[in-house]
Amino acid sequence: MMLSTLMLAASLSACSGGSGNNGNGSGNGNGNNADATASNNAAASNNAAASNNAGSTEEDTSSPEMDFDMGGRTIKVVSWWDMTIGEDNPDNIERKKNLEELEKKHNFKMEFVAVDYGEYQQKVVASLLAGEPLGDIVRLGKNYTIPALVQQDLLWPVDEYTKNTKVFNPKATEFMSYNGRGYAFSEGQGNLITGIFYNRTLLNKLGIKSPQDYVTEDNWNWDTFTQVAKDANKDTNNDGKLDTWGLASAGFMDPALVSNETSLTNGDKQNLDDPKTVEVFNFLSKLATEKVGRPTEGGDWTEPGQFFRQGNTLMYAGAMYEIGGLKTDMKDYDIGFVPFPKGPSATAYHSSEAAFQALTIPKSVENPDQLIYIWEKINDIDSIYDYADQASLESNFTDENDIQNARDAGAGMLVLDSGTFPKFPYYEMIGELTSGNSVSTVIDTYKAQAQAAIDEVYKK
Repeated sequence: MMLSTLMLAASLSACSGGSGNNGNGSGNGNGNNADATASNNAAASNNAAASNNAGSTEEDTSSPEMDFDMGGRTIKVVSWWDMTIGEDNPDNIERKKNLEELEKKHNFKMEFVAVDYGEYQQKVVASLLAGEPLGDIVRLGKNYTIPALVQQDLLWPVDEYTKNTKVFNPKATEFMSYNGRGYAFSEGQGNLITGIFYNRTLLNKLGIKSPQDYVTEDNWNWDTFTQVAKDANKDTNNDGKLDTWGLASAGFMDPALVSNETSLTNGDKQNLDDPKTVEVFNFLSKLATEKVGRPTEGGDWTEPGQFFRQGNTLMYAGAMYEIGGLKTDMKDYDIGFVPFPKGPSATAYHSSEAAFQALTIPKSVENPDQLIYIWEKINDIDSIYDYADQASLESNFTDENDIQNARDAGAGMLVLDSGTFPKFPYYEMIGELTSGNSVSTVIDTYKAQAQAAIDEVYKK
């Protein structure tokens, strides 16, 4: 189970334009970096995404025209992938044209700098602490930025400059906020999409009720999800052993938390004994003790994904950036998508993000208002798309239900903070829960340790 959870956490940490782990080896649900291709594909999806407000009649929130000369300055945009604007779709062609016109008008050049992911956090944080940032606009992960870097006054608050919702995703600034101020902005309108991939071909063969039917009935919840998984655990050749399984892994703490609209932390407080969190712990314990998920065969964190690819496992909890690889490896199977099921305290579907990241401006960089103005005007376009990630979703799914499910899951993206705290007992708790120890015992055992891990970061 712990390996399964590691796998999902690692998968999710590579999404949303290449968002990754905290890089400190602490193992707090942030996993390992996925390959560069996955990160680049996710970035392209975000950069090509249209505004969620395209075609709307909302009030114009764009910034008024500004007149300034940057004196030939080079603006460096730093990320762990090359964010150079391509010409792969009409939206990006318009963005590139805007950039070229802005460079002439305001007398600057924009350079996109890629730093190897494996050393990214160490390098950018060290440069910030030294007062010599690697760039003018720098991508940072929330888990090592909030509160640590803003407590040291190393970043400009930017929320007063990011009012144009046609360009800036308000969630990005909200997620990267501290003491009422937002310290980051988005490079696109797309949100991370996570949920449940399922094998429709296997579903039809087994003759059981589809997850989509439950979604359509507005009855896709933990109970129906568990029932579908159990129904697919079958011995189809009557040899006394299961040969089809309903669930590739039952170790998914983060999706379970957001699906019940809760978290292990609440600001600077532990949240283990919150009633919603207790419901999550009981759910994970039930999945483990009732042996709902496919048992491990001793593989590494990629094992659940490999189980799903074999074609004999119905459901797999994963992230949308994986769909291309799944389709390539499962050409003989029809793959569907539904959101992670709602918990008993939830009001909507959600995606989980354990390692959120966004763009920031170091405090030692001058004129942050001009930099964000330039970014806004680059991306303030009349998109050909009706919604964020339309091109990606429509190229990967032909079923309108799958597309709508993905949009619903992405719209409900929530960010979890347990990865912010290096000593947070994340995997220890999962190990206890999946070993059959009582939920109350687990909470009593780890409450103080969890709070101490939070206090360490908040320096209390």
